[in-house]
Amino acid sequence: MIENFKTEIDLGLSSTTKKLPSKYFYNKKGDALFVEIMNLPEYYLTRSEFDIFKNKTQDLIQHLGLEKNTFFELIELGAGDGTKTKQLLKSLSKENYSFNYLPIDISHNALSLLKKDLQNSLPKVLVHTQQGDYFEVLASLKQSNHPKVVLFLGSNIGNMEDAVAAKFLKNLAANLQTNDTLLLGVDLIKAKEIILPAYNDSKGVTAQFNLNLLQRINDELGGNFNLDDFDHAPEYNEREGIAKSYIVSNRSQTVHITATGNTYHFNKGEKIHTEISRKYNDALLQEIIKDSDLHIQTKIVDSKQYFADYILKKQ
Repeated sequence: MIENFKTEIDLGLSSTTKKLPSKYFYNKKGDALFVEIMNLPEYYLTRSEFDIFKNKTQDLIQHLGLEKNTFFELIELGAGDGTKTKQLLKSLSKENYSFNYLPIDISHNALSLLKKDLQNSLPKVLVHTQQGDYFEVLASLKQSNHPKVVLFLGSNIGNMEDAVAAKFLKNLAANLQTNDTLLLGVDLIKAKEIILPAYNDSKGVTAQFNLNLLQRINDELGGNFNLDDFDHAPEYNEREGIAKSYIVSNRSQTVHITATGNTYHFNKGEKIHTEISRKYNDALLQEIIKDSDLHIQTKIVDSKQYFADYILKKQ
């Protein structure tokens, strides 16, 4: 893991247009900051999808095609703290559905906290945590002949460029059997006045979350970033439906990273691209899945129509 981290950081900071992979936001501090972000008034995404999982649980169960007398595997990619999923798990457990819950996450810390929480709150649910790369874990589960329902929530697919998202969903479908189901949560295209504050909250928690990536480089790779010399700077293009996060150097400076053995120069105002957050509509999603074996069955939206959970079937 540390070798991949070192290699990707060196590659990203050596590029003409500097970038850092958003997956490295998530260490113990990053996990805690993101939980805080999800509870901010500006960050509507989690509340919107939670609205679906809490108030339209039976719609989800019905459209997922779950049957009480058929054992299935409920697999969640990037499970995090499981806030939304627990609403579904609660109903499935209460109604005596037969299933295993398999949360997959890159963060061992997040998985440990989730498993402990579920053991206390929903002791009847069988939880088998899986740490690692999504596709490696899915490939290992592919041999099972049990029906699978894969959850990919929180508009995490929106953190990928469209071509990458298309390839991701094609690969995901390849690791599923015919008639397996994907529940895909996506943020819908909306006005700038709604979206931009979600990535630039008034308390500055999102700024801390982004800048923590530089602190992680300092702690784990021997970097000497001074976080006061960088600012968080999000942007949103309403026409494209894409939000982008940047870390911007507020002065001309150089930074050395011991693990890579390299020094990196930053001009004043130079941006480091850390994340995109693509927003969707039906046409965009259809375009992205066109080369996969996935087909949209239905779409369930929250009460404000900010967010959608699409149910797709492998054919």
